[in-house]
Amino acid sequence: MPLLLALITSCINAAGDDDPTFGFTEISLNQSNFVLQKPYDVPLDQRYSFIDGVHRMWVYADDKPHARGSNTQPRTEIHIAGLDYSSGVWQFEGHGFVPNGTSGATVAQIHGAAHGNTTLLLRIYAPGEMRYYSSLHVADGMYDRWFRLNMIHDVDGGKVTVFLDGEQKFQYHDQGPGDLFFKCGVYGAPANISYYMESRWRDIKIYRK
Repeated sequence: MPLLLALITSCINAAGDDDPTFGFTEISLNQSNFVLQKPYDVPLDQRYSFIDGVHRMWVYADDKPHARGSNTQPRTEIHIAGLDYSSGVWQFEGHGFVPNGTSGATVAQIHGAAHGNTTLLLRIYAPGEMRYYSSLHVADGMYDRWFRLNMIHDVDGGKVTVFLDGEQKFQYHDQGPGDLFFKCGVYGAPANISYYMESRWRDIKIYRK
């Protein structure tokens, strides 16, 4: 019996090691937590759809920003609202899909920082590479497949960690504490973007410790 118990415990621990959500508590989400941002001069249904549990977001390089007077790039994004944080350990989980051809688009981010506007931007560039902002490599082979993304922000520890399909791909220091929240969708980079950009998201969850 002690040997059997040890084997069971070992299996449970191994499973936990493979799951980035292990040890976290899921926070219940409702529709009010999903706030859409899109070009200010077009109806929402011309840049967003929600069918069979999939949020599809797209934008064009010559679209207007999300608000009049803004000098930011075009976007169609989900802002996870009502769950801003400034301390602790928080995690975003979602299953994403980026069609071939989308390039120079931020598909997920942690907004807010002590230095600058964002803590983490994950961008997709041709031929299907995910990068941290526009430089550091995170992963290849991101086009035309569903992937599971987990972004973990340890605010007190000052680091962000990125998992893809349960495997740690990237870890880096953050930009300091601030009013922080998660976003996903498509947001054009300042340069070298495709004319059409799209990403799809489903099974979005938020966790904390």
